[in-house]
Amino acid sequence: MSFSEKQKELVKQSWEIMKQDIPALSLYFFTQVLEIAPGAKGLFSFLKDTDEIPQNNPKLKAHAVKVFKMTCESAIQLREKGEFVVSDTTLKYLGSVHLQKGIAAPHFEVVKVGLLRTIEKGVGEKWCEDMKAAWSESYDQLAAAIQAEMTKEAAEMNKLAAEINKEAP
Repeated sequence: MSFSEKQKELVKQSWEIMKQDIPALSLYFFTQVLEIAPGAKGLFSFLKDTDEIPQNNPKLKAHAVKVFKMTCESAIQLREKGEFVVSDTTLKYLGSVHLQKGIAAPHFEVVKVGLLRTIEKGVGEKWCEDMKAAWSESYDQLAAAIQAEMTKEAAEMNKLAAEINKEAP
């Protein structure tokens, strides 16, 4: 799906608004994900031993900013270049980490809902269905790229395991 000019402009305007408050919106984004799926807390070493979402946890803050910015910047790349762009190294890393953590398709949907809620909060009254559609498309492309890398890495691991098993006595 390509963005309409209106959607491109909505993404640009909304990102300009959200860039003004990335730290707070990043924590809100992460909080939304964990409210939707509390069990996801166990996927993060810096949250495993706590009953609450620690708003002052520096590792959480850093991770939330990194994830939120990358996700939002993918929408900007899609808007500007007409395609999703993440470096091969970053994509390979994301695929590897998500595969190791056992992330599955439903997890990506939870993150999408959290992202859309955060954007809605971040832009306030400027939120509309066209903006939601543009951000949804961008996120879906990011999730598909990560999932494709996960599939590729899983296949490589299976191939390596099969080769090792062939050689084993």
